[in-house]
Amino acid sequence: MDVYEIVTQKILEQLELGVVPWHKTWSGENAPINFVSRKIYRGVNIFMLMKGGEWATYKQWSEVGGQVRKGEKSSIVVFYKPLEVEDKKTGEMTQIPYLRYSSVFHISQVDGVESKIKTKETQVNPIECAEKVVNSYIERSGVGWCVYNGAQPAYSPSMDEIYIPPITAFDGAEEYYATGFHEMVHSTGHKNRLNRDMTTLFGEHAYGFEELVAEIGASMVMGATGIERPETLQNHAAYIASWTEKIKGDKHLIVKAAGKAQKAADLILNRKDGGDENDES
Repeated sequence: MDVYEIVTQKILEQLELGVVPWHKTWSGENAPINFVSRKIYRGVNIFMLMKGGEWATYKQWSEVGGQVRKGEKSSIVVFYKPLEVEDKKTGEMTQIPYLRYSSVFHISQVDGVESKIKTKETQVNPIECAEKVVNSYIERSGVGWCVYNGAQPAYSPSMDEIYIPPITAFDGAEEYYATGFHEMVHSTGHKNRLNRDMTTLFGEHAYGFEELVAEIGASMVMGATGIERPETLQNHAAYIASWTEKIKGDKHLIVKAAGKAQKAADLILNRKDGGDENDES
């Protein structure tokens, strides 16, 4: 079983339990972070780690004086490493990204170490933070933000405009911003931004993939702003079944979508140097 298959299987296990992995909204000091490097885990790793807080490999914990308790089970994180291969056409050696994984343990599974996370005294208002993110992205990107009286939010690649009903049409500000973030992630795929394939946005496979990118990216932005995801899915079981079928059919789907979603979230949040989509940390 290769790394893509391992990741896909773990995601499917969560879906079968009724858990949508990309609906986790890790935020602030709650984000999963490597204890040693202090890098926040990114991309699909956010879904592979079931708790926020500090993680490290067995070796890393040992090197800082920690001892993983006997019987504790590890989680995995994935990362890309360059692999040298021969180009069949030119005969020259070239490097390609190769997905690897490490086993990590949460600080709650370890004795002999204390958390480095300090609780912040100042509390940030999530709604105000979300509003600032929207305003900043709209100003930087130039995408249109059109509030209209229709019922269906959407992003038009040809017009480069987001259409969204007024905030009063939603069951609270959280739902309004969750919807807005979803359409904002779509807009990052424009040819002048991250240049995803938007020409077949409503084609069967491409639409499904782009929707998954938007779903994951929106959750990442929600986590960064502290917005809680509203439970608005009308048919949770059908929603899960739909994504389960798609993910089963393509072992690369969740890793690729999470990577592109991470780049979209970084663009929306104006993160200049977010690192790779999936970091070893």
